Amino acid sequence: MREALIDQTRRLVAELHPDASAVVLAGSVAAGRARAGSDLDLAVLLPDGRSTHRETLRHEGRVAEVFAHTRAGLDELRAFDAASRRGVVQQLYATGLVLLDRDGHAARIAEECRAELLAGPPPLPAEQRENLRYALTDLLDDLADAPDRLEALAVGAEVLRTAADLLSDHHRAWTGTGKWFPRRLLAADPDLGARLLAAHRTLGETGDPAALLAAAGAALALAGGPLSAGYRRDWPPAADGKR
Repeated sequence: MREALIDQTRRLVAELHPDASAVVLAGSVAAGRARAGSDLDLAVLLPDGRSTHRETLRHEGRVAEVFAHTRAGLDELRAFDAASRRGVVQQLYATGLVLLDRDGHAARIAEECRAELLAGPPPLPAEQRENLRYALTDLLDDLADAPDRLEALAVGAEVLRTAADLLSDHHRAWTGTGKWFPRRLLAADPDLGARLLAAHRTLGETGDPAALLAAAGAALALAGGPLSAGYRRDWPPAADGKR
């Protein structure tokens, strides 16, 4: 299947972007884990003057996610993904399979992206970290006092997300959304990350928040502990602060 999907990717690029100077196929296909319904995830380097964009389309019956960019556009995307702490484009190039590299740019970019991923994202600004500490402190109080399972589940999801953000920052690790959320959390901290995920599952299965309170409390302690009285947030926030 892998070779057939690689051939399909080549046909897609030839039809859509025949002037591309580099093509990198990433995701499950590049990793050899493709299933019948797997998407094609590819980065396409375009000549200067073209538009940088992301496009979802269907090609020969299969969904394709195309990240198309110029060199300048790619620099902007890498800076954005580093600031967002997700490293999406970096992951594409670092782990992808180079299918086309007319001038050597793809190989160079892949090497740079691997180095970026290894180094991790920049630390959170102090104000943003304090905001997360305060938010998690408040969420834990709400979770402990939740009057029913519906509220506990809603609050628990926020507890998991906020604790993961603080834990990832503590380890200078990348974050993720969707299926990448648990993958990145476990990569950041295999032990406490697994505790958080298991505790969230326990909350959903039994309604008991005790394990999640304990695991999120441990993540909060690594970030400096609870923050409530004495917290202050000015408006408008600093440019790198979080509302």
